[in-house]
Amino acid sequence: MAQEQTLTGTHALVTGGGTGIGLAIAQALAAQGAQVTITGRRQSVLDEVAGDRMFGAAMDVRDESSVCDVIAAAVAARGPVQICVPNAGVAEGRSLHKTDMAFWRDMMATNLDGAFLTIRECLSGMRQTDWGRVIAVSSIAGLRGLPGAAAYAASKHGLIGLVRSLSEDYMSQPYTFNALCPGYVDTPIVDRNQTAIAARTGMSAEAARQVMVEANRHKRLLEVEEVAAAALWLVGPGSQSINGQSIQISGGQTV
Repeated sequence: MAQEQTLTGTHALVTGGGTGIGLAIAQALAAQGAQVTITGRRQSVLDEVAGDRMFGAAMDVRDESSVCDVIAAAVAARGPVQICVPNAGVAEGRSLHKTDMAFWRDMMATNLDGAFLTIRECLSGMRQTDWGRVIAVSSIAGLRGLPGAAAYAASKHGLIGLVRSLSEDYMSQPYTFNALCPGYVDTPIVDRNQTAIAARTGMSAEAARQVMVEANRHKRLLEVEEVAAAALWLVGPGSQSINGQSIQISGGQTV
């Protein structure tokens, strides 16, 4: 790949690309010239942000046939996926004694199975090219335990294990595999968690939000653009030796 900061002629795919972190990454990649396929469960949400090199395609990462069909169609339309960003995920806390099998399976199916399927299908075409980047969006919860969210933390730990193993599998080839591990980011997920924390603890909404603010080392919520900037670094010139890493974006050391 040319050593200037341009992604013209490159096809990127971002799951969960209609909102939050995924949307910010997709927009950043498109601004650098990439053709970006954004996926999510609701076509209407994708349609609202599509355009200017961004193409929405409804896809359920929990459904293998959906992932296979949508990625195959995207490849047919825009060429092999050379930047794969498995970002789609759910973030919900629940005590272990209140965690039933349905909750556990949905968490794993979305956060871990979905990433596995997305990477597998994108790699099929990526391996026929001379350059590729896989950037999984994990979490600080993928690096340390998170109280009251064992299922979520386990899914994000698993995602990091997947990325690290793939980096070893393709070590001698021109593809890298890394995970972004943000702390609490100012997205609709934080808004939903704020409501859930308040309901569970009896806190005010403001106090519940402050719990998440205080969990970040610099005592503020992250902006989605900060995570997108890290993704751009990983696809930019000079990134070829960044491989198998879990990059913390949390305002300070956390593990």
